[in-house]
Amino acid sequence: MTQVLHTGDTHLGYRQYHSPERQGDFLSAFQQVIDDAIEADVDAVVHAGDLFHDRRPRLQDILGALGTLRELDAASIPFLAIVGNHEGKRDAQWLDLFESLDLAIRLDEEPTVIGETAFYGLDFVARAARDDLAYDFEPHDTTHAALVSHGLFQPFSHGDWDAEAILEQATVDFDAMLLGDDHTPARREVDGTWLTYCGSTERASASEREARGYNLVTFDDGVDIRRRSIETRPFVFVDLELAAGEGAERVRTRVGQHDLEDAVVIVTIEGEGERVPPATIEEFARDRGALVARVNDRREIDEEAAYDVRFADPDDAVRDRIDQLGLSPAAAELDEVVRASKVADSNVDDSVESRVRELVDEGDAEQFKPAPAEGDGEADDGDNMEAGDSDDTEGSDSDDEPAGDSIADAPAEDGTESEGSEANDTQANGEGTDGPDQPNDGQTEKDGNQPNDEQTDDGEGQATMGEYL
Repeated sequence: MTQVLHTGDTHLGYRQYHSPERQGDFLSAFQQVIDDAIEADVDAVVHAGDLFHDRRPRLQDILGALGTLRELDAASIPFLAIVGNHEGKRDAQWLDLFESLDLAIRLDEEPTVIGETAFYGLDFVARAARDDLAYDFEPHDTTHAALVSHGLFQPFSHGDWDAEAILEQATVDFDAMLLGDDHTPARREVDGTWLTYCGSTERASASEREARGYNLVTFDDGVDIRRRSIETRPFVFVDLELAAGEGAERVRTRVGQHDLEDAVVIVTIEGEGERVPPATIEEFARDRGALVARVNDRREIDEEAAYDVRFADPDDAVRDRIDQLGLSPAAAELDEVVRASKVADSNVDDSVESRVRELVDEGDAEQFKPAPAEGDGEADDGDNMEAGDSDDTEGSDSDDEPAGDSIADAPAEDGTESEGSEANDTQANGEGTDGPDQPNDGQTEKDGNQPNDEQTDDGEGQATMGEYL
């Protein structure tokens, strides 16, 4: 028998909501997972990618990870891991540094045998490069085998990487795929192989309402998967639907009904009613002990213009000038994010970086081809125009995506013990909800669920691989 603790998406170093306390919460959650592994005396801890939130983590986050991994090493429990999309570098990986210190084992196509199970690794691979993968793994002589990987896999919701095709093409028969990237815990059986996401260890976005935790996976007669929760900072979700005539006072009343001490408070407003200034509600929550407060007003409120403005609209002038520049489709899309979208100013850098990564990973050169500037090509005859159109068509091949339909995750099963069974042994404490939860079955962003409130740092306090190697 082999029992491992399956975790991932720890995102160490993420300063969510620009809060140093939230940055510390992510390390505290990882510490809880390692403490549980030591207490349970598991055979190994398997990390399915995104140990760090960024490819250039701060020194304090590296030291925090080192200290935690040393505790695991002192308990003689190996740490098996792969590289996720958030932390991936073009050359040496941070995981390689930990392996050089004998604190981790980076899984790959060679089997790493723990007890009676051989573990293999498949790092995150960009969509445009997946067609070249061979899925060749070295043979093993143990009873069971498991593949650890990072990505959004079909048949789970929002999947873009076909797990069934991987299992068919792999040179090793796997009993389970232990996955990371989707922050929502889930599991599914595909042709006798169990696929399971462990979920994130801390809430990286307001959509992650259910308790955080990890999986305990046992390989014996079959594969048994059990869910364990950990205690994290409380999130208080206040969902309101205002009626006509209701406004800020109604929101304050509902928010004040909750225990807000040291909590992250997320207020969502829908319905009708009066305009509610977010700053007043956020200040109200902080005055009652909330660590962070955010208001999401999803209503569209029509306001009559107080003045009839008749001078030229500067936005129209900007749009006219943009049209004259002949921007490529990619540049035009980024201009929309920077200049005209509803993305918060504090999130523009992250949104642009995430979209650029997606465009580069997709490998579609047409996205970066400049469009004709205004007035270009007016002297061309019909033959030249037709030839240009033909060239565009031939050069616009899109990336081949894995076949398979994305279907909704299966509903949670009861707590019976069976192969692939999942049981919630504990419940997260301190979580307040006001209205029905809306769990997110998967993350929709190609960059592996880039959290919406990520802060771009100026590099101060960050470390580079060269400082260690």
